[in-house]
Amino acid sequence: MTNYPNVAADERRSLEQFLDFHRAGVLQTLDEVSDAEAAARLLPATELTVGGIVKHLAAVEDLWFSHKFLDVPSAEPWRSAPFDQDPDWEFHSAAANTVAELRDLYENACAASRKIAAQVESLDERAVRASFGEQLVSLRWIYLHMLEETAQHRGHLDLLMDAVRQTRQRGAQVDR
Repeated sequence: MTNYPNVAADERRSLEQFLDFHRAGVLQTLDEVSDAEAAARLLPATELTVGGIVKHLAAVEDLWFSHKFLDVPSAEPWRSAPFDQDPDWEFHSAAANTVAELRDLYENACAASRKIAAQVESLDERAVRASFGEQLVSLRWIYLHMLEETAQHRGHLDLLMDAVRQTRQRGAQVDR
């Protein structure tokens, strides 16, 4: 796991470091699961899976930094995804992906986001594509939203990992 963010960093570095801290936590979860565990529905009250969450986080990285901020076409697989038929396609389609594929997808999306943000001088610079009606959000807003999104889903991943561990323990007890 990466080190905790620097307590003396300026605003921009703090935003970047906290987001990278949470991104690293998402990747650490992938280190702990098999392909089958990443695809499994582990909690009866939700359809969320480890893989679905990671694929969703890759999708929102692309959405906010590339599509909303720069107004460039989404990368694949988002560009050709059938979101009009399945708004939660990234969650549902992740079962067909291996952990390695999900890791690559997420790492590439995060790298693209970092590259875009590095080219922007001010946190006050506004997105090209409007959100929430006609509002043009700032890079600062996108960082904060991505922190919220990534940290929230890390919490979901923690719950799913508890279920993975319990399932493993039950399996080990049955094998005795």
